[in-house]
Amino acid sequence: MNSGKVAVVTGASQGIGAALVPAYRKLGYAVVATSRSIGTSDDPEVLTVRADLSLPGEGARVVDEAITRFGRVDTLVNNAGVFVAKPFADYTDDDFATVAGTNLRGFFDISRGAVAAMLAQGGGGHIVSLSTSLVDHALSQVPAALAALTKGGLNAVTKSLAIEYATAGIRANALALGIIRTPMHPPESHDALAALHPVGRLGEIDEVVDAIMFLEQAAFVTGEILHLDGGQSAGH
Repeated sequence: MNSGKVAVVTGASQGIGAALVPAYRKLGYAVVATSRSIGTSDDPEVLTVRADLSLPGEGARVVDEAITRFGRVDTLVNNAGVFVAKPFADYTDDDFATVAGTNLRGFFDISRGAVAAMLAQGGGGHIVSLSTSLVDHALSQVPAALAALTKGGLNAVTKSLAIEYATAGIRANALALGIIRTPMHPPESHDALAALHPVGRLGEIDEVVDAIMFLEQAAFVTGEILHLDGGQSAGH
């Protein structure tokens, strides 16, 4: 099956991003997979692009390479992100530059390019961004003001873009995650992290992928912040 559509996935070298590549291929999409360290792919329908999205112009370059190779961009999954948990007064200027660089600049540059491509080619499109439940349900055990500051921006801009481009058929949604079992979290931390969720376990990568696949195919859903957090945002 070849849908003729093209998905761009950021942070695609490991974890959730790496799992999204075969998921979109299964839907019949060609995939542009980007990260700072990604290797090559044997699949001619997968283009890998090494890029540091925190640097100006890198996101636009990824979109340009997608168009050069496949001719269009239909979906962008903003999965690349940085999480630094420490007391607010202990954050450094470097921490801010690192977190804001990837979470905000990275989103801005590549999303701007993707929306421009979607408008130029017509037919609509879809922007999906990965956020965190910590934005609207802060936890005393997890001091994460920079996550709230940057990912809160993604929640807000998701709704803004959904409304701005609704009549163009471009949808924007976000997935607000709890703590997912990824290489970001060392195994020895899993029990303590699982206890932060009312359901008492970590989320799994395939559950995140399934939620993104739902959003991809839910043509009447836009401007949605979908919580995948084991009940965390509902209460504790």
